Amino acid sequence: MVSAEVADIFRAVGPSYRNAHKLPLTHLRTMHAIETCRTAYLGGHVDECEECGHLRISYNSCRNRHCPKCQFLKKEKWVEARGKELLPIEYFHVVFTLPDELNPLALRNRKVVYNILFKAASETLTDLASKRLGVQAGFIAVLHTWGQNLMDHPHLHCIVSGGGLSQGKWISSKRRFLFPVRVMSRLFRGKFLAFLTKACEKKELQCVGEDFPSLLRGLYAKEWVVYAKPPFNGPENVLRYLGRYTHRIAITNHRIVGMEDGNISFRWKDYADGNKQKVMTLDSSEFIRRFLLHVLPDGFVKIRHFGLLSNRHRKECLEACRMLLGMKEAAPVRSETWQESLLRITGIDVTRCPVCEGRMGRKDLYRGPP
Repeated sequence: MVSAEVADIFRAVGPSYRNAHKLPLTHLRTMHAIETCRTAYLGGHVDECEECGHLRISYNSCRNRHCPKCQFLKKEKWVEARGKELLPIEYFHVVFTLPDELNPLALRNRKVVYNILFKAASETLTDLASKRLGVQAGFIAVLHTWGQNLMDHPHLHCIVSGGGLSQGKWISSKRRFLFPVRVMSRLFRGKFLAFLTKACEKKELQCVGEDFPSLLRGLYAKEWVVYAKPPFNGPENVLRYLGRYTHRIAITNHRIVGMEDGNISFRWKDYADGNKQKVMTLDSSEFIRRFLLHVLPDGFVKIRHFGLLSNRHRKECLEACRMLLGMKEAAPVRSETWQESLLRITGIDVTRCPVCEGRMGRKDLYRGPP
């Protein structure tokens, strides 16, 4: 079995897959970006050691948000920025999951359905914080559209503050308790289906071959899954958790075992079997199909901030919270180059020669083929 990454699979099977399937432009652009990432096609530069003359060629990244190779540094910087906003309070993890019956509708109406998911979940948390605690809470919601087997599984991971602001005071929630799960589930279900019905009435949904009234009746009769974890054990664990769920794509390269005879094998966790680690083997075309299920619409924002953490009022609200909680003023963020960031985060110094440890200087640019 030959070791492989997503890019290797796309290069080997992508052309035949594109010939056999009519793909939207977003999918074609994503496949092309991943196939050409860090290759001569995108150009690059040559660094030369000022001491020994050692040459190093570095090709440019595609920077596509679905590329497994292009998210690490961006994720680390985002997590660091959010870390400076953490308060000395409890944080809760809440997951809002859509029923499987909605998957076909969601795939045909990704932007509309995913926006409704964000809206219903945010209003659920906002309303409950206001009515049960009398506060304005803050939370971050991150969209996931996949399960471990790469099939469609839309859900939101939310990091929710254990308390909030109320008339110039900070009010904390109970130590091991945010809101009742059943209350969250039913409120979320009602809001989501109300927004979905309104979108259907406005003809914003493609409901080809579906009996929408029958679908609604079944969804109203079903208990929806809302998962709530106990509070994290300290702000540091919040950071570690955020790093796992912010800039991830459907599958990371390290989970791919290899490629052989047109089949792709990858590791996955079977939650239905005691979270056992297993290996799944798929035909390469099916692997690509499942990967492309999770390519988001152009311009769609998958990480959103609400309440105290909303972009419009975040700075003022956090300053008020820090004052009420007796925190020191946050230190100003120092600007740095990507080389400095990489060195600080990973210890890798790309300006140092791997042969003699001299300084690597830029020698030439390569712009790729015309």
